[in-house]
Amino acid sequence: MLELLKGEIPYQEGEEVLVLSEDVRTTGLVLVDLVNGFCTVGAGNLAPAEPNKQISVMVEESVRVSRMFCERKWPIFAFLDTHYPDKPEPPYPPHCIIGTGEENLVPALQWLENEPNVTIRRKSCINGFVGSWEKDGSNIFTDWVKANGIKVILVLGICTDICVLDLVSTLLSARNLGLLPPLEDVVVHSGGCATYHLPVHVARNIKGALAHPQDVMHHIGLYLAKGRGAKIVQEVSISSSMEL
Repeated sequence: MLELLKGEIPYQEGEEVLVLSEDVRTTGLVLVDLVNGFCTVGAGNLAPAEPNKQISVMVEESVRVSRMFCERKWPIFAFLDTHYPDKPEPPYPPHCIIGTGEENLVPALQWLENEPNVTIRRKSCINGFVGSWEKDGSNIFTDWVKANGIKVILVLGICTDICVLDLVSTLLSARNLGLLPPLEDVVVHSGGCATYHLPVHVARNIKGALAHPQDVMHHIGLYLAKGRGAKIVQEVSISSSMEL
């Protein structure tokens, strides 16, 4: 089924690589919801029940790329899904409730909290851009883009077809309207993204649940992101200007 889907709605042909130059500091890294409640086995209602390769690879790649950025003091913005118990987020069950630990960065990325180039934003909704509005009408994400002169946003995180897709789609719409200067491109790292797996036979026994085949929905999320105008890459590396 996945191969049929890839044939009918391909989102790219061949290997796509994003090569960042040591001398060009206009790319910002955005990490979406790399929290225990979505990534750590057994950590909550929406966490994987058992080790999951797609999620593990996403975490490993997020650590690798984050270290690349921190070594060079390049800007990183990390969204952390965080909810209060009296404010549900239908249709999803309670998750990432503040104080449970589910809302915190996965152990492999907790070191980001001490990095001066990292901005952390706890959000209480799917769309990180919407979750960045302050009561005074300002938007912390918009301010981050402008303050760092970001022309390219590189996105990694979970879920490919939900929080990642909503954020990417909104950023592209904002860019098109001139609301995020000097932003030019939004890039999604396919191997640095993941989504959850809920097979049909399990979903049938959960009231209101929809089946969510992981590989299929991951592909669809990337396809839709590209359809909105994002660039999809399978690899991220850094090269000096002499090697470009």
